[in-house]
Amino acid sequence: MTDAPASPAFVPASADDAEALVALMRELCLHDGSPFHEARHRAALAALLADGSLGRVWIARAGGEAVGYLVLTLGYSLEFAGRDAFVDELYLREGFRGEGLGRRAIATAMEACREMGVQALHLEVERTNVAAQGFYRRLGFGDHDRYLLTRWIGSDDGASG
Repeated sequence: MTDAPASPAFVPASADDAEALVALMRELCLHDGSPFHEARHRAALAALLADGSLGRVWIARAGGEAVGYLVLTLGYSLEFAGRDAFVDELYLREGFRGEGLGRRAIATAMEACREMGVQALHLEVERTNVAAQGFYRRLGFGDHDRYLLTRWIGSDDGASG
């Protein structure tokens, strides 16, 4: 009798995972319709992987193939009484959605938050993505009836492009 392959799990990523992560980041941008600037994304990923004070990165593999990733970034908030964190990116390839991997990703982030003394975990979801909103609400996330507004710093016109 052979053992069935283990279902994918999120494991801490390292610099050795950079190429697989960049490929997944490209897929996420394509999926979301957001711009992908490879050099800028690659540099931001390298900085995050090299400096644990910025956050954590995990990768999920199935049979050696990268099938998803999770990025948790760290901040500090008076409103939330200390350290807070943001699920900056969570992406699963289409064939691995709806099988509990997203739930395991959030559990991974929550456990890391507890270990680091994080008081609040935030994430953003597209207003039109009702299914994802429902998923996150079932995991205990709530809407604060606020908009996340963004201004790029350092760009000439404030545009994200």
